Amino acid sequence: MNSDVQVPPPAMPLTTTPGSAATVVLLRDGELGVEVLLAERPHDRGSFAGAWVFPGGAVDPDDVAGAPGGPGDEDAVRRAAVRETREEVGLALDPGELVPFSRWTPPEGAPKPLVTTFFALRVPDGELRPAPDEVVALEWIRPCDALARHARGQMILWPPTWVTLHGLARAESVDTALAELRAGTVRPYRSRFIDGRRTIVWEEDAAYLDAAAEGVPVGPPDGGGAGRHRLLMDGLPWRYQVSP
Repeated sequence: MNSDVQVPPPAMPLTTTPGSAATVVLLRDGELGVEVLLAERPHDRGSFAGAWVFPGGAVDPDDVAGAPGGPGDEDAVRRAAVRETREEVGLALDPGELVPFSRWTPPEGAPKPLVTTFFALRVPDGELRPAPDEVVALEWIRPCDALARHARGQMILWPPTWVTLHGLARAESVDTALAELRAGTVRPYRSRFIDGRRTIVWEEDAAYLDAAAEGVPVGPPDGGGAGRHRLLMDGLPWRYQVSP
C-alpha cells in the first residue's frame, strides 16, 4: 500500500434514517502485551473496503424482537454483537460478559449513519472461522503495532478503530484493561468534520458547535485554545488531540 493513502475513503451518500450497530473488541494477553483481533474487509466492496476493523455490524430485525427500546435498546445491541461476531469470525460470546465502553455517532457524510456501541471482552475459547464473504484476513496484533502500521500507510483504519486502539495501547493486561473499562462510563463520541473532512472534532472540542455542516473549515486545526478533542487526518501519522 502506498504511504500516501488517506483514510477514511470518500463518503457514500448520506442515509437519512439512523440505525444502531455493535462492535466487539476481542482481547487476549500475548507474549509482548495485550493484543486485539482485527479483521480485514474485502477491498472491492462494502462501506469499509480494505479497512481493518473489529468484528461487528448493524442491529437487524431479529435482534430487536422483544426489545422495548427498538434498534437502540441495549439488549438488541448486545444480541447484534453476539450474532455478528459468530457470523464473521465463528466465536460464540456470552452477552452478559460484554463490557460497553464507548458509543459513536458518525458525522454527516459518513458511509453508514449507525450509532455504534463498542464492547470489550476477553476472547472466549473456540476456533476462529472467518466468513469468506466478509473477512479477507484475521490478525491478532498489539494496538501500538496496528497504529504504527497505519502511520506507515500499511493498514487502513477508520477513526473509531484508530481512537480505540490508541486508548488500549498502554494496557498492561486484559484484566486491567477490562477493569478500567468497567469502572468508567460508556463514553459518547458525537462527531463532525471540519477543515474539508481532514479533521474530526468531538463535542468536547471548541470547534464542534461551529461545524454546522460537513466540510466547513473552522479555524486552523493545529491552533491553540481550550476544549480540544479532535483527530487530525491531513497526513500520516494521524494526530490525536485531547485537552486535559
